[in-house]
Amino acid sequence: MPRFTVIVPAFRVQAYLHACLDSVLGQSFKDFEIVVVDDCSPDACGPIADDYARRDPRVTALHLPHNAGLGPARNAGMERATGDYLIFLDGDDTLLPESLQAIADRIGATGDPDVLMYDYARTYWSGRSVRNVLADRLDERGPASFRLSDRPELLHLLMVVWNKAYRRSFVEAEGFTFPPGYYEDTPWTYPVLMSAGSIAVLDAVCVSYRQRRRGNILSTTSEKHFDIFDQYDRVFAFLDARPELDVWRPVLFRRMLDHFCAVHASPDRLPRPSRAAFFRRATASCRRYRTPGAPAPRRTRLRHGLLRLGARRTYRALAATRRIGDGLRRGAAALRRAVRGAALQAHYRVQRRLPLRPRDAVFAAGEHGGYAGEPAAIEATARDLVPGLRTTWICDPRHAHTVPPGTRTLTPGTFAYGSALARSTYLVNDGPFDRRLAKRRGQILLQTHRGTPLRTVGTDLLDRPAAARDTDFEQLLRDVDRWDFALSANPHSTLVRERAYPSGYTTLEHGSPRNDVYHRAEPAEVARLRETLSIPAGATALLYAPAPRDYRRVQRPALDLERLIRVLGPQFVILDRAPGTPGGSRPRTTTHPRIIDVTGHPSPETLALASDALITDYASLMFDYVNLDRPVVLHLDDIEAYEAARGTYFDITAFPPGVVARGQDELFDIFATDHWRGSRSAQLRAAFRARFCPYDDGNAAERVVRRVFLGETDGLPLPVPPSARRTALPAQQDPAEARVAQG
Repeated sequence: MPRFTVIVPAFRVQAYLHACLDSVLGQSFKDFEIVVVDDCSPDACGPIADDYARRDPRVTALHLPHNAGLGPARNAGMERATGDYLIFLDGDDTLLPESLQAIADRIGATGDPDVLMYDYARTYWSGRSVRNVLADRLDERGPASFRLSDRPELLHLLMVVWNKAYRRSFVEAEGFTFPPGYYEDTPWTYPVLMSAGSIAVLDAVCVSYRQRRRGNILSTTSEKHFDIFDQYDRVFAFLDARPELDVWRPVLFRRMLDHFCAVHASPDRLPRPSRAAFFRRATASCRRYRTPGAPAPRRTRLRHGLLRLGARRTYRALAATRRIGDGLRRGAAALRRAVRGAALQAHYRVQRRLPLRPRDAVFAAGEHGGYAGEPAAIEATARDLVPGLRTTWICDPRHAHTVPPGTRTLTPGTFAYGSALARSTYLVNDGPFDRRLAKRRGQILLQTHRGTPLRTVGTDLLDRPAAARDTDFEQLLRDVDRWDFALSANPHSTLVRERAYPSGYTTLEHGSPRNDVYHRAEPAEVARLRETLSIPAGATALLYAPAPRDYRRVQRPALDLERLIRVLGPQFVILDRAPGTPGGSRPRTTTHPRIIDVTGHPSPETLALASDALITDYASLMFDYVNLDRPVVLHLDDIEAYEAARGTYFDITAFPPGVVARGQDELFDIFATDHWRGSRSAQLRAAFRARFCPYDDGNAAERVVRRVFLGETDGLPLPVPPSARRTALPAQQDPAEARVAQG
């Protein structure tokens, strides 16, 4: 008996069925069977199912003699099921990697509940993926399993069949089956949840819910949408047969009316001549099952009241009024923004006519992000070295807590923000300032950049459209012309950036201020950082920090971290820092206790200090990390595609900071054989550090501050020789590697 039976109904999904079945067969958890139900599909779904059944004994292809619809197709699949748990997956959706393992682990941890609910992400034809907005309802804190009455908020989740796993013996004992017709999930999910003796939740995205541009039955204009009334008749008939569940009548009555209103409001579902008849049927159902008592917002109560009264004209007038009101509010908001923008511009022009404030300095990093990077290291040092300096950090309000107490915070788009840009003498950023900034005579703008460039940057992206995307190169050059100074960490960065950002600024080849912390942190501080990240004492922590892929609209994990953690063993943990993307970060899919999600952590330097080794690919973090003299492993499984799309300034495989793996299995072998921290790794790292970190000695920020803020050109601190530099000690070090590092 397998642990899971995955039931896949298939009707006109030939373009998606391969991906659906592959997503199940490719799971690391192997104890399952698949029942593909060909619902007499007129396309190639049947032959596809037969082909998979021939190739894999875990797949059963079941062919129905006539098209019966989703409900009967699922029933046919249940009749063939032998697994402990039933999982339903539509033929155009997919399971995310490691989903079955996560579901199995959670079922085991919660005592084999009747129902396990898990999360999903909507995946659009463009590749964009958006997690369920009500994911917080799946919080795993509290009792491992419970009844619906303990957490009624679960009814707010999408009431579909495919975001749950069902204990088959419970389903069979209760006699649950699917009805025919549209909205067949409704008389299944509500009775199942109300009857379940134990429910558990899994806070992980397990299903990719495909949003098809065309072909979804619920976006098809048809009178079959009238089936919704029969489905709710079945729900209330179930309640009639179970008097002990009467407490749920007000809730289900409210949910029913919300569902009716949503169908009626949809422009795609009901034929126009049928809308009046649908409203009358909804009114009849409302009067038949009326059970007040469930709380609802005032506007919702008004809409439900009109539905119950059958006041369709008033209902339509209310909907039209609301649409007009929404349009007026949007127009008023746009007008307010325009007026405010004009006022801010006028205020800025006035402020530019006032004298500069010689002791004021404005800092920013990461497109109004928190206190981090080169600007933060320079700001902290400037406050210590420059008498009377007043510093301001520009950031969104949600990042204000990261700014130290001695520094003022400013929100972009405010009048104080305009005053600061107009009158501060010093402007420091690692990216562009407001494009409306008109730098005044006497203002000094320092561009710090973001790390050492391996990837193509600036005007070198002109012939790389996949990486450049919508870059405005004329605006880029206008920004560059404002620079007085540009910071450089090494000769490589100087040569690259003076060509990629051509203008008349002065390059300061002084090292990377954000790396000063690596040469100043004490072992006690490193231990404290590890504790704040929940790294167990004595564990070896690997920081996984890949770069984003310009040639992908949505980022996908290049490395199977759960498989890697099993290869590494119980003494390892992984700090997983997912890359940012044009559409957001990739969704989290793992709940493994030794994989710690640090994607939202504001400080890469903190993560580097807390870790014992780095796994990356093309991220500039590798140039900083070697200052710690800790192992670096490169995972370059797509280097040809990356080179074609983004391009690099040198062959990282010919001059790497550590051992290179060209595939996932090779990476696993590197860790299994301990090559990742052997003598060869140390030799590569030492050569890399000598080339790219000649000035990273813990004093880079001081050199920059003395040159820019104090105007000193002579007597700047000379770089400390590599042999005399100190770094924060790693928590773990291979003896052979230590001998190489010590010369």
